[in-house]
Amino acid sequence: MVGGGQLARMTHEAGIPLGIRFKLLSDTPQDSAAQVVGDVVIGDYRDLDTLRAFAHGCDVITFDHEHVPTEHLRALEADGIPVRPGPGALVHAQDKGVMRAKLDAIGVPCPRHRIVSDPADVERFAAELGGGQAPDGFPVILKTVRGGYDGKGVWVVRSSKEAAEPFRAGVPVLAEEKVDFVRELAANIVRSPHGQAVAYPVVESIQVDGVCDTVIAPAPGLDEELAGQAQQLALRIAQELGVVGHLAVELFETADGRILVNELAMRPHNSGHWTQDGAITSQFANHVRAVLDLPLGDPRPRARWTVMANVLGGDYPDMYYAYLHCMARDPQLKIHMYGKDVKPGRKVGHVNTYGDDLADVRERAAHAAGYLRGTITE
Repeated sequence: MVGGGQLARMTHEAGIPLGIRFKLLSDTPQDSAAQVVGDVVIGDYRDLDTLRAFAHGCDVITFDHEHVPTEHLRALEADGIPVRPGPGALVHAQDKGVMRAKLDAIGVPCPRHRIVSDPADVERFAAELGGGQAPDGFPVILKTVRGGYDGKGVWVVRSSKEAAEPFRAGVPVLAEEKVDFVRELAANIVRSPHGQAVAYPVVESIQVDGVCDTVIAPAPGLDEELAGQAQQLALRIAQELGVVGHLAVELFETADGRILVNELAMRPHNSGHWTQDGAITSQFANHVRAVLDLPLGDPRPRARWTVMANVLGGDYPDMYYAYLHCMARDPQLKIHMYGKDVKPGRKVGHVNTYGDDLADVRERAAHAAGYLRGTITE
């Protein structure tokens, strides 16, 4: 697995019961997965020679992020190394412009959008929208086509004067309409090389400052027909793009009852962390099965409701004391910490709670996440 973050750490954990020998390419020995994986190579994933040396002897290569250069992955495939997902699929998660063009071509509903060249072009795009939240079409969303995540590389601009910053990166900029949505959803599916696929329940994803805070599985109050549409849409995208492994399709549910595709991720995803404790087969276990072309596991939920809450960096209390409090207060609580240094706003762990009463399950998750962060002290 290329990338040493928490996704690699949890994917490695899922492979242990199967006796999978797991090799990791990590930036530093301190990375989340490098702390627990036995076979770690420290190196730069942007260097082709490093990638080739790392891949030697591997049965298959997969990823915990989308940042490996597409041309490097094509070179690995030319060397005869299975890459899953392959570069032809992964480029749609790497480049938002490529993603939008492909989704348009296959008829997937998306926010209105186009590539823009400068702030004046942003103003023209806003005028083209018409009927927006303001007479001039503003505000609009600007995104750098590559490199953004967790709210980085994304701007809400209310005039052409505010639009200069995204262009300073020197990469193409995608402009999108600011969608009038009621909430964000995510459809998570897993697909194997021979085309078997499974779909998890559609979840609600609650963002705070552009970062996922809470995930509720299944999305409460979601119309069954709309939920089915979201799952079928994710399965169709995976098939059309040739995705192998886990695919997260982030969605907007609009005020008029539609779903629009916001982003794609071709790896285990924050919106699927609830599956570790809330589904019969987790996203991590199914990703391992998929990239090894093993039969996929049952994605059905174990409980009526499961809630995942991210633990963000803050003013940490003593962790041992925090564990004492959280575990004693809620014996069913599942805590997953990533071994990361604490930085304000950084994801350092998550908790999962489950049960039959959604209000109770949400409260338990929020309390535990807040206590582990240090914002709740009783």
